[in-house]
Amino acid sequence: MDFETVIGLEVHAQLITKSKMYCRCSADYSSDTPNTHVCPVCLGMPGVLPTINKQAVEFGMMTALALNCAISEYTKFDRKNYPYPDLMKGYQISQYDHPIGHHGWMEIEVNCYKKKAGITRVHLEEDVAKLMHRTSENEKSYTLVDVNRSGMPLMEIVGEPDLRTPEEAREYLIKLRSILQYLGVSAANMEEGSFRCDANISIRPEGTTELLAKVEVKNMNSFKAVHKALEYEAERQRKAVEQGKKIAQETRGWVEAAGKTVSQRSKEYAHDYRYFPEPDLPPLMISSDWIEEVRAGLPELPEARRDRFMSQYGLPLYDANLLTSSKAMAEYYETMVKVNKNIQAKEISNWLLGPASGIINADGSSIEKFGERVSPERFVRLLELTAAGTISTASAKTVLEDMYKSNRDSDKIIAEQGLGQIKDTSEIEKVSVEIIASNPQAVADYRAGKAQSLKFLVGQMMRATKGRTDPNLATEILKKKLEEG
Repeated sequence: MDFETVIGLEVHAQLITKSKMYCRCSADYSSDTPNTHVCPVCLGMPGVLPTINKQAVEFGMMTALALNCAISEYTKFDRKNYPYPDLMKGYQISQYDHPIGHHGWMEIEVNCYKKKAGITRVHLEEDVAKLMHRTSENEKSYTLVDVNRSGMPLMEIVGEPDLRTPEEAREYLIKLRSILQYLGVSAANMEEGSFRCDANISIRPEGTTELLAKVEVKNMNSFKAVHKALEYEAERQRKAVEQGKKIAQETRGWVEAAGKTVSQRSKEYAHDYRYFPEPDLPPLMISSDWIEEVRAGLPELPEARRDRFMSQYGLPLYDANLLTSSKAMAEYYETMVKVNKNIQAKEISNWLLGPASGIINADGSSIEKFGERVSPERFVRLLELTAAGTISTASAKTVLEDMYKSNRDSDKIIAEQGLGQIKDTSEIEKVSVEIIASNPQAVADYRAGKAQSLKFLVGQMMRATKGRTDPNLATEILKKKLEEG
């Protein structure tokens, strides 16, 4: 029997507000001592009164509008009850039946097709404390609680079960992260925990609508992990059905080292949380004027910037998509274009998506960290030197790597390492004679009509001069010497 995979994603994004969701404690806690950003409200002390963070509400509205959601004019907060050790009050102030936004959608592109993925809801809630598991010198285990994170504003974006493959799920998350970063509402960094994903996955016989048991997968801290976990889980469920086993409705955790999911607990239903309206917070009314005010303040979003890059800079769709998938990359690129308008926008794109991205990927870094060492202005200076013939393209790539590693200017590196391009043709002719003499087979092949051999000889000259020769000039001089032969 053939089965269809059905996936729905729940994403939690920590919001970049100045204070926490329901109290005035500073939200800038990440590098501070544990339990120093706390007050009676986020400690869950009896008798305290929470208040709603207006900026968090507007961030939720911005996100809902960017995801084509309807905004609720009447919304309220609810108590979600569950007894976890990192939940200070024994309940979480969240939203249940009246979220900020609802019935939205987002378009994703996978391989050669596009599809609309529905957004069920966008709602606000608070984060929990952080548990830190330790082992003492006598090997006794214990757990510490850091309350700094407790009460941080969280936005949950619940997607419809419209996704059918791990690839679609990955693209959905990449697109959603990009939107949140463009809006400026969240850092949306999966590795740092400000962008967290839970995936609900089921299978059903193809051609039917009735799903088998729903499994929730947690503990995925990268896009790659989400893809691998969903691949594994879909296959696990298929094998279980083929072997006549029943799939349990449960929550499973992804174990990266083992490359598999493991059972954690039975899956809760909504009624297990005993939702009821938060008695300490009044309903929140969102006027149409407020909605339009927020809508008017929305920034340029990824698709709009992509289209502008194509029309304004003449970039192909492929380049524009890659450059605008990350807000930081798009801004870095546009800064480079503005530094020197005489350098072709496509040339800058080639360098940024080629050599620069290669350096970033090899180091497991990011465009943000790359920009700290190689500013757009420094990068443009290197391209100016290349365009002026001061340095060859091959050498420029080497210099760029050195700039990233050493945090130095290109001029200093070129001068110290003697990488300036050879402009004395007599010196190039001398090297060409040596190359011809030391590669008799390639010379014979070229004279026999094998044009490819000339490229080999040019490559040998580039190696001999450490990339300091203009390839076009090297080709011209080599051809001349070979014909003189």
